[in-house]
Amino acid sequence: MNKTYSVGITGTGSALPEKELSNFDLEKMVDTTDEWIRTRTGISCRRVTDENTATSDLATEAAIKALKDANLKAEDIDLIIVATVTPDLSFPSTACIVQKNLGAIKAAAFDIEAACSGFLYALTIGEQFIKNGFYKNALIIGAETLSKILNWEDRNTCVLFGDGAGAAVIERTEEGYGILSSYLGADGTGGMALTHPAGGTRLPVSLDTFEKKLHYIEMDGSEVFKFAVRVMGKAALEALERSNISLDEIDHMIPHQANIRIIEAAAKRLKLPMDRVVVNLDRYGNMSAASVPVALDETLKNGKIKKGDIIVLVAFGGGLTWASTVMKWCK
Repeated sequence: MNKTYSVGITGTGSALPEKELSNFDLEKMVDTTDEWIRTRTGISCRRVTDENTATSDLATEAAIKALKDANLKAEDIDLIIVATVTPDLSFPSTACIVQKNLGAIKAAAFDIEAACSGFLYALTIGEQFIKNGFYKNALIIGAETLSKILNWEDRNTCVLFGDGAGAAVIERTEEGYGILSSYLGADGTGGMALTHPAGGTRLPVSLDTFEKKLHYIEMDGSEVFKFAVRVMGKAALEALERSNISLDEIDHMIPHQANIRIIEAAAKRLKLPMDRVVVNLDRYGNMSAASVPVALDETLKNGKIKKGDIIVLVAFGGGLTWASTVMKWCK
């Protein structure tokens, strides 16, 4: 029987654009108010990139920080996975661009797309390579520049999203620590509730798609909300069951940062007080695949996580998709 290894996160990093866009700024752009946005979503501010910054730029900055935190050099990395719905290009992959930027000369590199669940999907994929001995380490990145595919005249979507990137280095770790279990799921029948309609092979770029504004995010907010409330707590419970961890053992839950009401509903289902739940969506909005790794990195940098803590990461997103991971912090 082949030997398997425990896999844990040994370094994290994040990157956020300097420009802040507040709810008061949005009041001047669309028919909305700060109170309306805050009471319905919990968001007060978000970060947006300038026209010269691409997803790979944020991803590279976050990766450099994560490598430093893990005491690794770029040339030590075996694998780079970037989770994003806003790649620089259809091809080459954003991961290959990051590989070039870092000088990670021996790393295999590819992108995955699972929307807001993307980082946890990528983390689970990377874990398998290391767990089974195929690689010794991997760089997992969630990065988005959603501001570039938002319709800034659509008040239902433009108030929700922000730009950013988070990265994690994963390596072999001591037995009993690191990732204890993961759970991935999808329901493609609900996919059109959150979509970016044009630009692919179904609706290639044309004058007609531009005139119909099909190159922007479209969302059925009520459907996505109902799905998220139903699935967030369920996904976390499934991963906990697989790891034989009880609810009262959870030290921190780091959920996808989409809506405060969704986060509160998940915490209630897990019987978790909100002081054990990480929330930063008030400052950054929904950063899709970047939300969970940025929140994890901030929590670590604030000194709130110690070795042995039980952490639940959970997300939902377009697809529709969901994902959860339970880990015992190894550092």
